[in-house]
Amino acid sequence: MSKLLRLSMAMRFTLAGAAVIAIAPLCLSFMPARQSGRSIVINNVRIFDGSTVIPTGAVIIEGAKIKSVGKTVAPPDGAEIIDGTGHTLLPGLIDSHTHAFGAALKQAVMFGVTTELDMFSDHRTAAQMRKEQAEGKATDRADLFSAGTLVTAPGGHGTEYGMKIPTITAPGEAQAFVDARIDEGSDYIKIVYDDGKSFGLNIPTVSKETMAAVIASAHKRGKLAVVHISTLEGARDAIESGADGLVHIFSDRAPDSGFARMVAAHRAFVIPTLAVTESVIGLAGGAALATDSALASALSPMDATDLKKTFPARPGAQLSYSAAEEAVRQLKAARVPILAGTDAPNPGTLHGASVHRELELLVKAGLTPLEALAAATSTPAAQFRLSDRGRIEPGRRADLLLVKGDPTADIKATRNIARIWKGGVGVDRQAYIASIEKMKAEAEGLRKQPAPAGSESGSVSDFEEEKVSAKFGLGWSVSTDGVAGGKSKAEMKVAPEGAQGSRGSLLITGEISPELPYAWAGAMFSPGATAMAPANLSSKKEISFWAKGNGKPCRLMLFAKSLGFQPAVKSFVVGAEWKRFAFKISEFGGMDGSDLTGILFAGGPAPGRFVLQIDDVVLSQ
Repeated sequence: MSKLLRLSMAMRFTLAGAAVIAIAPLCLSFMPARQSGRSIVINNVRIFDGSTVIPTGAVIIEGAKIKSVGKTVAPPDGAEIIDGTGHTLLPGLIDSHTHAFGAALKQAVMFGVTTELDMFSDHRTAAQMRKEQAEGKATDRADLFSAGTLVTAPGGHGTEYGMKIPTITAPGEAQAFVDARIDEGSDYIKIVYDDGKSFGLNIPTVSKETMAAVIASAHKRGKLAVVHISTLEGARDAIESGADGLVHIFSDRAPDSGFARMVAAHRAFVIPTLAVTESVIGLAGGAALATDSALASALSPMDATDLKKTFPARPGAQLSYSAAEEAVRQLKAARVPILAGTDAPNPGTLHGASVHRELELLVKAGLTPLEALAAATSTPAAQFRLSDRGRIEPGRRADLLLVKGDPTADIKATRNIARIWKGGVGVDRQAYIASIEKMKAEAEGLRKQPAPAGSESGSVSDFEEEKVSAKFGLGWSVSTDGVAGGKSKAEMKVAPEGAQGSRGSLLITGEISPELPYAWAGAMFSPGATAMAPANLSSKKEISFWAKGNGKPCRLMLFAKSLGFQPAVKSFVVGAEWKRFAFKISEFGGMDGSDLTGILFAGGPAPGRFVLQIDDVVLSQ
């Protein structure tokens, strides 16, 4: 459904070309609660075990697993007793469609999501995550299972993020391609079968024959094969080709009466991702999460801003939310397994929090609360062969979510989180919330700071001096991905010719290396007195500059303390002639400029040599 992944560690893109590229993960200062060594007994609690409800019962946790479940249990000596009166105990939630980088998994668990099924990310990161999971070192974050590198055509969806990935062109390449993904550690195989036309795009995609060959190759190796589609026709082709599941539902038109029956006949499942479908169509459904009192305390200002976003409209798009909703109704009626997935962190979605919106939308589309809860617990566990989780029963992992109220009657009660356990370890959500509150307080303090001396006119640099200089702040410096192990390079110097006949400009040259998926190189302006020190420039609403270059895309990256190490990015293309560019600061991750730490003019994201010449950089009101 969603045309663009927004990868929170390596990249976040929108259809307009905006991105957020992380240079290092943002880490909040909290630690997980540790196991006390005592058994845990949750008494007098309503239990949703993954399919049915025990109105009042008890669960014993021993170590990392569930020891017993019943209407009554005999508590072990010395056990910690928790009174669950008025609460409901659920299996830890499973988000069946995400893109997980950086701190995403730590964020997810704070909203009760203990497992994420990743549908495209860096396979090296995924392998490290799985290694730590196996060693019991992931109790403070959601577990990750991943498709790794997706299967797509040259120039197809998945190749637009500046990271070089392998592609496939013909059915004969399928087995070798699948085997390479499995060697990298892919838990399942994801295929892109989508030309983008329903979104007003026209992009290459694999043929139906190639898709079928990849599916057959995955099955030969005992792996599930799931398919990204955006149209009814694409969905039919994927199911006819033997796909185990669809990772989106379509919204180009309403399904015909036989579609759901066909999916059921092929014993396939569907992950509708209705939360991101809303956003793609322009419905800001995620905004309801940002203002929900049950969730707001665990949302940073940036989180709340992200949830209010939608994908920008595109001419020629053919999208209908009612069509997607009708497809879900038909799939339910045909008893097709439906899985809850969010496609986080695309615009309007957030790791962890958006699962609660997805559950609400599934109920609105016709699922009962019990069916929706199963869609986020036992159903994905069964479909993705995760036999150790997804249910509350003896021997399963003690991944558990305790909520106030009764989500089996009112699905929105899943948001009233009381306790979370990951592998039997209590998650310290209060420490996480305290970190969010500290972040909010620091942000408010920065808004009260005076603007940097010399910034009153808004002029940053006109490059009329012989040396590179700035009107305020620390000034300009070369910035590259060498600090993160990359090999990109850049140089800068004053050039004796500027825009509009002026006598100087800043010439930035360099090369973007393909080693890192989030590579960068360019010239950085630091508005504070020291490097990466925040400066209050909230009185400035727009950044403008003149630029020219060698015809390749370049990027303007704005850093802010509230963004951590994840700059908000706008791409622009420079030609041989001078052109003026202007961007609203609010377009960069919703920032207000009160904690700006850097402005970076960089080449890329495509690898290769770049030339960028800039002049008259101005921050205006």
